[in-house]
Amino acid sequence: MRHRTLLVVEDEARLRQVIADYFKQAMWQVVEADNGREAIERLEEHAIDLVVTDILMPVMDGWELCRTIRRESAVPIIVLTCKAEDEDKLRGYEIGSDDYIGKPFSPKVLVAKANNLMDRMEGVIAAGESVIHGTQLSINRLAHEVKVNGRMVTLGPKEFDILLYLVKNRGIVLSREQILNQIWGYQFDGDIRVVDTQIKRLRAKIGGEAELIQTIPRYGYKFEARA
Repeated sequence: MRHRTLLVVEDEARLRQVIADYFKQAMWQVVEADNGREAIERLEEHAIDLVVTDILMPVMDGWELCRTIRRESAVPIIVLTCKAEDEDKLRGYEIGSDDYIGKPFSPKVLVAKANNLMDRMEGVIAAGESVIHGTQLSINRLAHEVKVNGRMVTLGPKEFDILLYLVKNRGIVLSREQILNQIWGYQFDGDIRVVDTQIKRLRAKIGGEAELIQTIPRYGYKFEARA
């Protein structure tokens, strides 16, 4: 089972190390950066599940980092800042952060917030077999099994991973680049059309539920269950 990977972006080395240590104790893998520009480089190098970022940093601050990430990715973001005013919290949410914690804070609370955020995002799919509400699909992510209306469907590893990624982000439009980076990794140097090929195969295999995977012209795909 792949451990979740955190990118912690904080220019204060001691605090960054404390955060990293607590997450490692909680069985996370940790990637570090001390400013926004370096964080963008780390996002290109690693498959990141969550970003925890400070706001006041040199080179590129946290606000600009959030805006830059949101232009390319739906990765969850928790913002750290000394400021606790409501207008700053609202600004964070407006530019795409998912949660907010003011300094000083307890590293244990930060880890708990991170785990809760990830559990909510992944909670559409439980550890065992889960029927996806509004569909005839059921997915067992531990057994890598998919059923359509009770009938087992055989998916390749990439097809399964794409379906799981789409379902976890149901209702969110994912670009081809996001899907490529999440499933194949940032180091993949093949043709981006591999995403379209795998989606086409996936749709063919899930038959009548293929309409759940919607094509967003000139951008990517979205999983949208029936009301």
